[in-house]
Amino acid sequence: MEARSWVFLGLVIAFVVVFVKVFSDFYHQDKVPFDWVKFIARVAIFGAISTLLYIVPVFQIQLFFLPSFVQLHFDEIPAFIAGFAYGPWTAFAILIIKALIKLPMSTTLGVGELADVIYSSVFILPAVWIYQKKRNLKGVALGFGVSTALQLVVTSIVNVYAMLPFYEFMFNMTPAALLGACQAVNPAIQDLGWGYTLYVNLPLNLIKDAIVIAVTFIVYRSIHKLLHFDRSPQKFFASAPKDEPKDPKQK
Repeated sequence: MEARSWVFLGLVIAFVVVFVKVFSDFYHQDKVPFDWVKFIARVAIFGAISTLLYIVPVFQIQLFFLPSFVQLHFDEIPAFIAGFAYGPWTAFAILIIKALIKLPMSTTLGVGELADVIYSSVFILPAVWIYQKKRNLKGVALGFGVSTALQLVVTSIVNVYAMLPFYEFMFNMTPAALLGACQAVNPAIQDLGWGYTLYVNLPLNLIKDAIVIAVTFIVYRSIHKLLHFDRSPQKFFASAPKDEPKDPKQK
């Protein structure tokens, strides 16, 4: 890869590190003892589901306008659901576990898995954090909107300046050869820069994000009480709870 590609990849990694640090400073759990047993159990269960959606070929969709090295998968859904239920660090741990399990089977020297962690982190964590702060429909809509916009920006930059040059290096292809392979699938792609972003990256992520958001909304709203069986039921995607009427016998 060109030197500038390594620089951009390093900047993206640094961005994720700073993002997580700032995120941890702003996010505050309730002042209760941290339960490692529950945390590990939740990460294990949702991480297993996410990994299956990530590595099993039957769950991967190849869209007709995408090059063969780009596929649609929905492994972010379990992490999203766990994040809404148990907080952002549970979601982030699921993303890491999923990537580590996939790593021995990587066909991209681990770079693709790193990119997936970055993409999923900037998509899931802001939405979960915003919902933790604003537990109503406005918070949900704001979280999904901010996360989708942020992910589109990050994936576009990483693809143009890091992933496409890496594919050239990994497949030992010239830029012209890689462009030709992309144009064989989608003739509208005129370059491996923002043309690729416009006709591959943006449509792919908009379709994927819409499906992930819709499924997460429907599934979590249906099962959130089961996810909180160990504590009092919580309202989800609802307005702020009203004050309960006082017992007339109480003073």
